[in-house]
Amino acid sequence: MSEWTIHGSRTVYSSPWMELALVDVEPPGYPRYEHHLVRWAPVAATVVLNERDEVLMMWRHRFTTDTWNWEIPCGIVEDGEEVAAAAVREVEEETGWRVGAVEPLVYTQPVGGMSNAEHHVFLARGAEFIAPPVDTHEADRIEWIPLDRVQAMIDRREIVAGVALTGLLQLLARRP
Repeated sequence: MSEWTIHGSRTVYSSPWMELALVDVEPPGYPRYEHHLVRWAPVAATVVLNERDEVLMMWRHRFTTDTWNWEIPCGIVEDGEEVAAAAVREVEEETGWRVGAVEPLVYTQPVGGMSNAEHHVFLARGAEFIAPPVDTHEADRIEWIPLDRVQAMIDRREIVAGVALTGLLQLLARRP
């Protein structure tokens, strides 16, 4: 198998957060057709782990799926912003906790066949509470959850967001 040929692209819809395009593609040995492509800005997320082996989590509702679930802080990387800086900023804005250094935990392209989405997940060890969150619409509750409870929460579908699952499962896999 070889690479697909791209003959062109046209934007169907665009906003500051995403773009929907129709891309004229030709897979090897198949006829050309227009393929839907959703383009996103990169996302930065952080698993914040404290000295008691607890993870900073946000309980929130997602209207798109009409579900409540626990998530980790995450958001879009702003133009010109370093990905790690965005991860740090999002933790503070969404939770009111400030982290210091972050280290890469995992990188993923969650829907590679239909989107250019990139999720950069970082690990922060420790945090300091500085003030209530700036983004008060992001979470109904913010809590430190024992890492030992995370797998059972995933099994009960209390954690379903892909970026949270990816980061938390990566952290659990790396535990001694």
